[in-house]
Amino acid sequence: MTVAHTKTSNFPISFEFFPTKTPEGAAKHVQVRKDLYARQPEFCSVTYGAGGSTQAGTFSMVRDIQAEGRQAASHFSCIGATSAKVRAELQELKDMGVKRLVALRGDLPSGYGLGGEFHYASDLVEFIRKEFGDWFHIEVAAYPETHPQAKSPEADLKAFATKIQAGAHSGITQYFYNADAYFRFVEGIQALGVQVPVVPGIMPILNSSQLMRFSDATGAEIPRWIRLRLQAYGDDVTSIRAFGMDVVTRLCEQLRDQGAPGLHFYTMNQSAATLELCDRLGL
Repeated sequence: MTVAHTKTSNFPISFEFFPTKTPEGAAKHVQVRKDLYARQPEFCSVTYGAGGSTQAGTFSMVRDIQAEGRQAASHFSCIGATSAKVRAELQELKDMGVKRLVALRGDLPSGYGLGGEFHYASDLVEFIRKEFGDWFHIEVAAYPETHPQAKSPEADLKAFATKIQAGAHSGITQYFYNADAYFRFVEGIQALGVQVPVVPGIMPILNSSQLMRFSDATGAEIPRWIRLRLQAYGDDVTSIRAFGMDVVTRLCEQLRDQGAPGLHFYTMNQSAATLELCDRLGL
């Protein structure tokens, strides 16, 4: 597959990180962020573990990104939480100068009952708007291939619309490798009267077994032709990476050329693959 290189543009991009677990990891990640900042991201988001399990690490990395002069977006989940706890944590982020949130229902740690005052991301969005007005720009999750727990594709579209009606400003999708799924999702929400930007989430393909595991857990589809090619490469990491780069570059070009409002890269706390994709796309 040959991949066209396009001219440099100011197309909006953003990056996602997860909290590091060790001092060594944190030290290495400073350079990763520095390398990626050179691409002038609109913001950098930091994930949040099940039940807020990584909250201290999330807030610490958010604080570092803000101190480095970049806009940080904290992921924030609500399942199992009380309104008092959510209010206090949001106030902490506001005091840090954070202006952007990725509001999620989130997953409970295994062994926990549902509990809490928030059962859906739309409950959290409504609470944030009521308590903090327009202080935060609120992103919410979108699922082009339908959330694995949704009763139907139509119900999933309505769930996204409910989050927007509750006060969210825009969406970021789960990763996918079929551009048609993204555009069908956008058409579906527009048919419901929703006109907010929905930014595609982009996952580089570097490790086939890891990708299969992630996709089985999240419900993200790997098209059969991609799955078969990856399986055919076996343990040939170089070929997997080269093939994956071509596939994801082409996907990003399709999305950009057909009107996607930006690209959100799931970096997996590494810089090389995301930087190469940016180079190939002229970003």
